[in-house]
Amino acid sequence: MTTRFDAIIVGAGQAGPPLAGRLTAAGQKVAVIERKLVGGTCVNTGCIPTKTLVASAHVAHAARRGADYGIGTGEVTVDMAKVKARKDEISQGDRHGLESWLEGMDGCTFIRGHARFEGPHTIRVGDQVLEADRIFLNVGGRATAPPIPGLADVDYLTNVGILDLDVVPEHLVIIGGSYIGLEFAQMYRRFGARVTVVERGPRVTAREDEDVSAAIQEILEGEGVDVHVGATGMRVVKHDNGSGFDLYPRDGADPISGSHLLVATGRRPNTDDLGLDVAGIETDERGYVVVDDQLRTTVDGVWAMGDCNGKGAFTHTSYNDFEIVAANLLDDDPRRVSDRVPTYALYVDPPLGRAGLTADEVRKSGRKALVGKRPMTKVGRAVEKGETQGFMKVVVDAETHEILGASILGVGGDEVVQDILDVMTAKLPYTAISRTMHIHPTVSELLPTMLQDLTPLN
Repeated sequence: MTTRFDAIIVGAGQAGPPLAGRLTAAGQKVAVIERKLVGGTCVNTGCIPTKTLVASAHVAHAARRGADYGIGTGEVTVDMAKVKARKDEISQGDRHGLESWLEGMDGCTFIRGHARFEGPHTIRVGDQVLEADRIFLNVGGRATAPPIPGLADVDYLTNVGILDLDVVPEHLVIIGGSYIGLEFAQMYRRFGARVTVVERGPRVTAREDEDVSAAIQEILEGEGVDVHVGATGMRVVKHDNGSGFDLYPRDGADPISGSHLLVATGRRPNTDDLGLDVAGIETDERGYVVVDDQLRTTVDGVWAMGDCNGKGAFTHTSYNDFEIVAANLLDDDPRRVSDRVPTYALYVDPPLGRAGLTADEVRKSGRKALVGKRPMTKVGRAVEKGETQGFMKVVVDAETHEILGASILGVGGDEVVQDILDVMTAKLPYTAISRTMHIHPTVSELLPTMLQDLTPLN
């Protein structure tokens, strides 16, 4: 027997539940299918749990620095079981809230199970067959491991497994010097582990400007994290006693002996077991669902949102995907993916807030540009807080005076960059910030000062 719906949403990540809310509020009959955990990566294995751990690590770090502020703290200890319990409580609370919302939503049928297409508008979940004129994919992604010799012989961790640790590793070795790997590196170093990061490329955070990458590495190394770059010939050898391993960065290099191994080298979309070929839905060479500027797939009446469409790998891009789809379908508002300014944050401490293009990308574009840069040591608020690591940098189009991009590495950088993002989205000139009076003492007040002292980008 086939059950008919107005819409079917596959995946209850960050875009699925709010879309179900909008569609049901419009009087539509909606089915939401989830095979695993409601809330997707963000709530269960991404933003919420990891930033909760980052917060605990920050407290431990601040406590150890108490003497710098004239505060005596005594010995600082970390109870990893309690740290994990706090993380679990917050993450599970968010998930249970979403589950309750979906299960109690009028007009919504919540189905647990694995969805597979049997046709362009037909989906099977176990013994149930569902049909709808509109189908929305919100299936997310998962960690992937590179083909490193010997890696399969070791019980390595991904961003999911490491969240189950309730002890501090003796020596955590991390393969991958990008965003996920570096957040865990600093976090576990602050918890008391010895930490080594091994990166195949010539520097960490390769998509950032070189000065940003260098500053991030300096911050981590300043806290005792060992960083190895240029590890082009990695191999892993498990210890004979079954406890621990040796990682060789390249041929002839000394081994790095570790107790725990985290692989943080990339992710892939969860599109390989949905029967997309049966439905005629096209994917690219990496498995991402091909979509247009309004997130429509190659099959009429099917959309793809979130990590599975290759248009962004963040909670905010997923939620914005929902907003774009809902605006087009329900509000007669033709919003597009290309309207948004790329933005994200790296949650090392201090954080990196990013918006738009890097300086390197602007140089390669060939356009004339101006740049402003200020070290955080010149920010009064940062000095008062005793957190002066990093710098802020903004790139401006020399002809239109529109802001092209920004990198804010420093205390509050993830919040300060929002000032710039809003002006970029509004397509206002940089003077919209440079001529605006800002509150003192704040980190943001240095944005006008920096923008009043622009120089040509070489």
